[in-house]
Amino acid sequence: MTTAQETLQVRVVRKQAEAEGIASFELARTDGAPLPAFSAGSHIDVHVPGGLTRQYSLCNSAGEQHRYRIAVLRDAASRGGSAGMHDAVHEGDVITISTPRNHFELHPAQRTLLLAGGIGVTPLLCMAERLANTGADFTLHYCTRSLARTAFTQEIAASAMAPHVQVHTDEGGPEQKLDLMAVLADVAPDARLYVCGPAGFIDHVVNTAKNLGWPADRIHLEYFGAPAQDTSGDGEFEVRIASTGSTYTIPAGISIVDALRPQGVDIMTSCEQGVCGTCLTRVLEGEVDHRDMYLTDEERASNEQCMPCCSRAKGKLLVLDL
Repeated sequence: MTTAQETLQVRVVRKQAEAEGIASFELARTDGAPLPAFSAGSHIDVHVPGGLTRQYSLCNSAGEQHRYRIAVLRDAASRGGSAGMHDAVHEGDVITISTPRNHFELHPAQRTLLLAGGIGVTPLLCMAERLANTGADFTLHYCTRSLARTAFTQEIAASAMAPHVQVHTDEGGPEQKLDLMAVLADVAPDARLYVCGPAGFIDHVVNTAKNLGWPADRIHLEYFGAPAQDTSGDGEFEVRIASTGSTYTIPAGISIVDALRPQGVDIMTSCEQGVCGTCLTRVLEGEVDHRDMYLTDEERASNEQCMPCCSRAKGKLLVLDL
């Protein structure tokens, strides 16, 4: 069974508009003690008013322990998370968060390319800050719709990372547009690529990199939300719980998590989109129809784990280590 992530009570010591539709939240422990250390690329779970839990990347310096800072885009298609953060969380409020975890770790490289799409800049800011402070060779390409929707511009301009950052906006002239082919073609053999943002942006960058011969193990990515899935061909299947031997039917249109919960089998979840990894579960038997954005291609091919919040069975039965 998935173990619970350690939680902390923190106070919102500052809430600030960073750009059109984007607010940042500075968090500090209510008891004044140092926060747990974190590394560039880390995120925390935030318990949003209304009973939701969402993941947000830490975008302050990884050397700081007096605060965490996150930034949240108000999403028009929000399922309640971003709207709750913008409308229901205020300066002075006490909220619950998890301790940091990192599935988007920064690795040493001769050259590092960081590509951000919109709010996907948040984990890359922390990476850029660390790379700049260590004298590393890197470039951050920051792609947004408009300057009004580009967060942290003044902070970037005043920082050590400024000479390494290129901003590309949809509204700007052709001379400042991102030439992705050129950016990805002119790199050192042992360069690493980090990309974060909307699913379409990530897929475009990753597919371009692979077509140019980038090895998969040098491409690192983090999704903020999963793209819509075609569920028209879904059928029912069965899940057996290894610890009890009980077998349950998972109907079409219902996730494994949602089907098992009324039966008293509670799998801890967070994003419920296959993005965060909270519900990661071992597979003991059966072939998984992977629909997550968390596991690597190699991990999916091994068929050893699945995300029961979104994935299904290719056959008639899955046996899960629950």
